[in-house]
Amino acid sequence: MRTVLLALLAIPAFAADSAPAVAVTGGQIRGGALQNGGAVFKGIPFAQAPVGDLRWREPAAVKAWSSVREATSFGAPCAQNAGGRMQDAMLNGASEDCLFLNVWTSEWPAGARNPVMVWFHGGGNYAGTASGNNFDGESLARRGVVLVTANYRLSVFGFLAHPELTKESPHHASGNYGLMDQIAALKWVRDNISKFGGDPANVTIFGQSAGAVDVNVLMTSPQAKGLFHKVIAESGTVSRAPDDATMRMTGLGAVMSPRSGDTYSDALTLAEAEKAGATLFPGSLKQLRDMHAAELLKTTAAPRMSIGPANGIIVDGWILPKGPAEVFAKGEEQRVPLLIGNNSRERTPPQVTNEELSKAVDAMYGPFASRAFAMYTQSAPDPLYGNSGAQWVVDTMYRCPVVVQLNWHAEAGNAGYEYQFDRAAPGREAAGATHGAEVAYVFGNLNANYAAPDREISAAIEQYWTNFAKTGDPNGAGLPKWPKYDAAARGFIEFTDNGPVAREGLRRPFCDVYVENAKRLMSPVTQR
Repeated sequence: MRTVLLALLAIPAFAADSAPAVAVTGGQIRGGALQNGGAVFKGIPFAQAPVGDLRWREPAAVKAWSSVREATSFGAPCAQNAGGRMQDAMLNGASEDCLFLNVWTSEWPAGARNPVMVWFHGGGNYAGTASGNNFDGESLARRGVVLVTANYRLSVFGFLAHPELTKESPHHASGNYGLMDQIAALKWVRDNISKFGGDPANVTIFGQSAGAVDVNVLMTSPQAKGLFHKVIAESGTVSRAPDDATMRMTGLGAVMSPRSGDTYSDALTLAEAEKAGATLFPGSLKQLRDMHAAELLKTTAAPRMSIGPANGIIVDGWILPKGPAEVFAKGEEQRVPLLIGNNSRERTPPQVTNEELSKAVDAMYGPFASRAFAMYTQSAPDPLYGNSGAQWVVDTMYRCPVVVQLNWHAEAGNAGYEYQFDRAAPGREAAGATHGAEVAYVFGNLNANYAAPDREISAAIEQYWTNFAKTGDPNGAGLPKWPKYDAAARGFIEFTDNGPVAREGLRRPFCDVYVENAKRLMSPVTQR
C-alpha cells in the first residue's frame, strides 16, 4: 500500500517534468503535449501589459520572470466593446493585459526548422481574439509548419490618435497601437521561434477581415520590413471603403466617415485622427490613463466609433508614412508573394431599393455610374452572388479591390494568387458563403455539422495555404493547378461545392469598371 501511495504521489511531479518546456524572451515556459505528438504553448507574453502609464504607448519589452511559467491556457482577450456587448466581454475575462501569443508545433522536441505562419484575427480591429479554440493551430501545424496566433490591442486602446499622445511620442505619432503590437509579436517570433522548430527566415503572416487589412498594410510599413516573407489576406485589402451610402446599406456606417476626395485609400491622416480623438476624449492624458477600461469603452459603444474608417488605421508618419493604397499603386510595397481573396457573398444588405443602390453607385463611380448601375440592375438575382445590393457591396468592398491590389502587386513584379470561396456553412446555404465562412476550413476545425465534401475542401485549402507558406507558391501534388495572377488573364482558384477549380476573370465586367474608377481616383496620387 505504501508503495502504491508513493507511486501516485510521484505522478504529478513526473508529468510536470516531462511536459514540453523551453526558454523564451522573459524566462522559462512549460506547455502541453499534443496527443499525436508535438506541443502547444498558450498565453506566452510578448510584451508588458499595456496598462497604467503604458496605455497608448509602444509595446514594452516583457519583464523577466524567475520560476517556470505555465503556458497551458490562453491569455485574456483584449479589452473590447463588440457591438455594445462590453459587459459580456469584460465578464468573460477580456482585459488590457492581453498581449499574449500561442504556438503549435507538430514535433517535440523541436527538430528541423519549419516554415512559420502567424495569424492575426479579424473583428474590425475593435473586437475578436486569438485566445480561443476557433483558431486552434494543430491541424495546420500537422502539415509541416509552426503555427502562431497573437492578440493585439483593439478599439480605443489599439487605435486612438490624440494630439497629446502625438506630442509625447518620440516618433511624433499616435494611433496604430494594434499594428505596433503585431510588429512586436513578429519580433518575438524572429527572436524565439527557432526554439519551437520554426524558421525565422520563412514567416508567413495571414489574417481574415481586419486581420487581412492589417497584414496588407504591414507590407507598407518600414517598421515591419524583414519580419515576414509571405502574406495571405482573407477578405480584406488596402483599398478604401465604399462611399457613405454603401456603408449605410451594409450597417457599417462610421462616425468618422471616409473621405471622398482625391485618394483611394480611406486611412485618415494623423491630423484628422487627432481631431476625432480629441473630440471623443477631451482632457489630459493623466486623466485618460487613470480612467477605468470600461469607462473608455462606453464612449466607443458603436463598433466603429473609436476607430473610424479603414479599421482605425491611420497614416501616422511612423508605422505608416504613406497611405497603404498609395504605396501599392506606386509599387513600393514589400516584395513578397501575396495570396488574397474573398468569399462569394461576404455581406448582404437588407432590402436595398434601386434608389439606394443608385445613390451608392453615383457617389462612388461618378462618370462610370450609369454603366455600373445598368450592370447591377440587370444581373440580379444570382444564385451564387445574390441580389443587386449584395453584388454591389461585395464587389466594391471585397472582390474588386482584390483585383486592383493584385494588379498593382503583379505590375511591380511580385507573385500573386487570387481565390474566391463559395461554400456556405451547414444550415446557411440560403445566405451563401458569408464573411468568415472560410476560416473553419483554413484551420481544419470543422465540427460534426460539416459533411465529407466540407472536409475535402478544408484539406485542399490547408494544403494550398501551407504550400504557399513553405515556398511562396500554393501549388503541389494532388491539387488542381492554381494559376499565378497577372492583370490580363486574372487567373484564380474558386473553392466551389465540388472543390477547387481554376478560372479566369472573376466578375470581369464589374471589376473592369471598378479598376477604371480606381485609376481615376488614384491619378492625383500616382502622378505626384
